[in-house]
This record gives sequence, structure tokens and C-alpha cells, in this order.
Amino acid sequence: MLVGVGGLAALLAPGVAQAADLSRNAAPASVPAFVDWSGGYLGIQASAGASYGAFNFDRTTVGGRVVPAFRTGDTTGSRDQGQNATTAVGGLFGGWTWQQGPWAYGLEADISAANLKRPLTLVTPGFGYEGLDPDASLLRAKTDLYGSLRARLGYSFERYLVYASFGLAGANSRFVTTYPDLANGGFSTARAEQGYLGFTLGAGIQFAFHPNFALGIDYRYVDFGESHRFNLGTVPGPTGGPVSTQASATGNQMVARLMWFPEGLRLPPEEDEAAPHDPGSGEGERFSLHGQTTLIAQGVPGFRSPYLGPQSLVPAQTQQTTTATAFLGLKLWEGTELYYNPEFSQGFGLSGTTGVAGFVNGEAQKAGAAFPRLRSNRYFVRQTFGLGGETEDVPDGPNQVATRRDIERITVVAGKFALGDFFDGNRYAHDPRVDFFNWSLWASSAWDFPANLPGFTQGVVAEYNRKEFAVRAAYTQVPKQPSSDVLDPRVFERAGFNVEFEGRYRLPELDRPGVLRLGFFSNVGNVADFRQVAALTNAGVFPDAVTATTLTRRPRRKTGFYANLEQELTDDLGLFARASFNDGRNESLSFTDIDRSFSGGFSLKGTAWGRPNDTVGVGAAVNGITRAHQAFFAVGGLGLLIGDGRLTRYAPESAFETFYAVSLTKAMTVTFDYQHVENPAYNQDRGPADFFATRLHVDF
Repeated sequence: MLVGVGGLAALLAPGVAQAADLSRNAAPASVPAFVDWSGGYLGIQASAGASYGAFNFDRTTVGGRVVPAFRTGDTTGSRDQGQNATTAVGGLFGGWTWQQGPWAYGLEADISAANLKRPLTLVTPGFGYEGLDPDASLLRAKTDLYGSLRARLGYSFERYLVYASFGLAGANSRFVTTYPDLANGGFSTARAEQGYLGFTLGAGIQFAFHPNFALGIDYRYVDFGESHRFNLGTVPGPTGGPVSTQASATGNQMVARLMWFPEGLRLPPEEDEAAPHDPGSGEGERFSLHGQTTLIAQGVPGFRSPYLGPQSLVPAQTQQTTTATAFLGLKLWEGTELYYNPEFSQGFGLSGTTGVAGFVNGEAQKAGAAFPRLRSNRYFVRQTFGLGGETEDVPDGPNQVATRRDIERITVVAGKFALGDFFDGNRYAHDPRVDFFNWSLWASSAWDFPANLPGFTQGVVAEYNRKEFAVRAAYTQVPKQPSSDVLDPRVFERAGFNVEFEGRYRLPELDRPGVLRLGFFSNVGNVADFRQVAALTNAGVFPDAVTATTLTRRPRRKTGFYANLEQELTDDLGLFARASFNDGRNESLSFTDIDRSFSGGFSLKGTAWGRPNDTVGVGAAVNGITRAHQAFFAVGGLGLLIGDGRLTRYAPESAFETFYAVSLTKAMTVTFDYQHVENPAYNQDRGPADFFATRLHVDF
């Protein structure tokens, strides 16, 4: 459904400019400053793995005796907790909006189908449930129909509407119990239907890209309340009896929406249709406000998977990730700026962002969440010291207040940021929100840059810039442990040091600009030595590699370097290439399980077929690890992203990716992406795997 939404939006996109032109020509004096959303609308909505539900089974009993739920970790039996389950959701909605000035309010109803299933495996002595397939669990809950009636209150600006929502939510659930049939052999089942009525709270954003259509992202939390106690059949035998439970249900849903306004909307012009801003005029020089939201739905069909480890890629699954960020900037005084980026994120990468070293979704975080999580991802001060000479105008943008600055300058940044904001940049492959998805294509993946789970650190960056080159260096905190969300405060004992040289040139043969970046890094953190873990595990000193890894970690150093090339070939075609290496002796702290990486590809604008703002990307990457790292995985070690439990046949992991990004408007892009990965997690026994994704990106 997400692919259909994006495809329909792409077909309608050419009408946006035409509609704006007609509106401007017909009544130039009455062009609105923002959309008036008044009137009725209909739409479709869907998610692919970004909706999560949980069933809580309260005091499940068999024959009046409370049954412990060992699978969920509750051995008291007082509360058998169901864990979050991922579900796809899709359905229809409609509503009416009233608007006074920029303030809008209205009512909306929706109904959606889902595939939420939650098995609860109960270990009941004498019934032999241990080791059963989940579909043969003692108790299962399924919900396939949701509905809600919500009030919405929002604020309209430009072509956007941001809103909060609240109201009633209902669902229909089926509960199934499976028990041994002692008389006939095998198993018998009993079923019960339960209806729920609760409440919902949420928020969302929608963007009008056509006079009759808008795209949106909507989040809602639903609490369906608790059912009355009900019976689910009878387990036979002397230790059996009636099965009784009481269940409550909650959920977090994130859906993409396509909305149709039959009476039409009056659209304001986009920014590029208005007069350009002069950064030297004084207007808008003090403040900067921008935002973005990105939704990625990604799936992998079945592939060869003879076994699964703790961090293996699981066949036949879909997941969805969503981020929404505000970029706030303030010029304190000339040369000094303050920036803050709060960000909501929800969702998980495939298999919980595990199973592939060069992971396939650049928006997927190791700190994934079933509900929108708010983090202060960036807060930093930037001080610029101009050294005189030629100047340049810098337009207003995300984390950039419009200004005029000296080209030769020294810049110092202190606070919280991502090292990728300043290092390893590339015009054609650097931002998974708009270009390549694969980690090994948008970054030098053997560079273990210090970061917490979402990818940010704290420290200082200094840069000296001239027209021909720049030199920058950073000293930052590292995580306390590999893949830790906590940064180590002992910055004089354990920290990361990065330095990069950026050279700018023009190829005489092509008379086209190019950039070469050379980087070096050296991190000290609390990590284990690969050879030591393998030797101690093989010798039987520790029961397994995970224990050996945990108990032998101490401060150790990891060093490496990268080379990063971008080269313009024509006005529309660009080339990029990266090579990166690290010593491969110790665990990585932050990024991924790669010691050697080579990647490259092309980026092409769509001018040749009349779509100059569309982009086609083609790229490939090959990743490898050292022999010591191979030995670590062979004994069952777990890395940052991968760990199949064993590695008997090593081979480099290779990936191919191609995407087409359709520019619907200046602010909205829909991307269709395909990736093919050979030997995921360096394992010849697994894969190859194919990945399909759709990305919706909106910014302002």
C-alpha cells in the first residue's frame, strides 16, 4: 500500500507546479500564506511493520491454578505479560475540518485491518508444551480489526498541517487455547471473541502536494482497556481443568496516509516560487527553523537460512522506521550560533537492526522503540573566526542560520552532534534520508566513529578552511561498552580522535570539480580482543564466547583510516567512491562489524527525461573482516550487528543497491529502493537476500 501511495503521488506531482501557476495568474493578490484545510476528505492509510501491540494476560489459570509464563520471564504467575508484536495495518478513513486562520479542528473516523498475533507459551508440567511451535502455544491472541473516532486540533503553515488527536478506539480480538486431547491424541482448540473499547491519543503531520491530495504521517497510541474474565475450554487430565484468563491490550501505530479533498485546496507557492532571500539583507539572519520527517518501509522475502543465531537476519519480514526532527538555530552574536535538534523516532530495522554488517536501512537505529521516543540528538555552539579576504553567502538551512562569512576561517563546534555532520561527507552518498540506504554506501563503514545507539556523541570539533582545502579534527566521548547508549565520562582515558583532510580540485580534462577526503581515527574504549576471546572459549575457560567477551573487556585502542572521493562528471552525473580500513584486532565500539570496505557508484539527475529534480542512484560495496575477527564469530561471538552463532564458511559480504527518488515537490520525495546482499554476516551458508523498500521524506 505504501508503494501505491508513493506511485499515485508521483503521477500527480506534475500538477503541483501547474496548479500553482494557474492560481498565481488568476489572482496574484489573493495567494494564501497557508493552506485552508476546511472541508471533507477521504483517504487510505497503511504501515508495514511500524505498528506494535501488546496483550497482557492477567492471572491465566488452568483448573483454578495460576500458570507461570516462563517465556515472558514472569515466574510469579501474578501477571503473564505479553511482549510487543509487530503488525501491518491498512485501512480507510474520512473526516471533516473547520479552520479559523491558521488554527484547524475537526473530526475523523477510520477503520483498519491488521495481522497482530501474540502467542503466549506457558510451561505447564505434565502437558509437554516445552519446545512447541508458537502456533501450538497454550494461549494465543489475534486482533485483525481496529477502529477509532478522533477529534483533531492543528496549526496550518505553508502547505503543512501539524495536529494532535484524541478520541475513542475499538478493536475485535480472538483468543485461542490449544491443549492435549488425551482421548483422541493430538491437540484440541477452543476459541473466544472479545470486543474492546478504549481511548487513543496521537499526533501527525500532513503536506498538500496537489490541490486535491495530501500525504501525511500519523501516530496514535491506543489503549483498549481490559476484558472481563472469560473461559477458553478445558484441559483434560488430573492436573487439568478450565482455562481462564483476563486480557488487556495496548498499541502504538505509525501509518502513512494519502488524503483526497474532493472540493480542492488553495495552495501557497513553494519557497522556490517566491523571491530568493538575500542573506546580506538582514532578514532572517538571527533565527533558523526547519524540520524533516522520514518514513521507510522495508521488507525481505524468504532466503536460504538453514539456522538462526542470536543476531541473524530472519527471512520473510517487514519493518518500518520513522523519524521527525526539528532543526532550531539562533545567532547569539556575530560569528556565534546555537543549535538544538529534538527528534522523535519509532520503529526497528529488519531483525531489530541485526543480521547484515553493511546494514540495509540507514534510518534504522540500534535504539529502536515500539513507540515514538524523544531524544535531544544535537545541541551545540558554533563559533566562527573570520580571517579576512573573500567572503561567501550561506543560505538559511537545517542547522545553518543565513549569514555571510569569510571563506578563510577557523570554526570551533562544542556540544552534542554526529561526527558524520563534519566528517566523511559526500555530495552523492551521505544521507540515508535522501540518497542511499545501505550503511556501506553512505559512510566509510570500517570507520568506527564514536557514538551512542542513535549515532551521536559529545565533544569538540575544530576546522581550518580555505578555498582549496580544509583540515578538521575532533575529540569526542566514546560509549562505555560496545553498542552502549551511555557515553564514557572519562574523556582523558577513553575517547575518540578523528582528523580529516579535504582537498578540492578541478579535473583539467573534464573541467569539473571534485573532492578528496582522507581521514584517520584512533579510539580507546572498553572492548575485548578477538583472538583472546576465541582462545579462551576454545580452551573451555569460559562456557561461551559471549561470557568470554564480557569478562575480558578492558581499555584498548582501535585505529584506522578512510579515503572518500566525489567527482562531478556532468551537470547531472556524479561519481563517488570510498575505501576504509581498521586494525581488526578488537571489538568495534559504535558503528558496525566491518574491518575492510570498498564502495562506489553513480548518482544521476533526471534532466534527460524531463524530471530534473529526480535522482537515480546505483552503488555497490564489498566488506570484509580480519582472520582474528573471523575466529571470534566462529566460536559464537556476537558483534554490534551480526552473530549467527557460528561461522564455518567465511566469505566477504557484498551488496548492490539502486534507487529512484521521485521529487513530488521541493519539500517531498518518494523513493523506491532495491538491494541485493550476498553472504550476509560473512556467512556463505546464508542468503543471498533481496530487500525492497519505499521511503517518504518531507522537509521544510
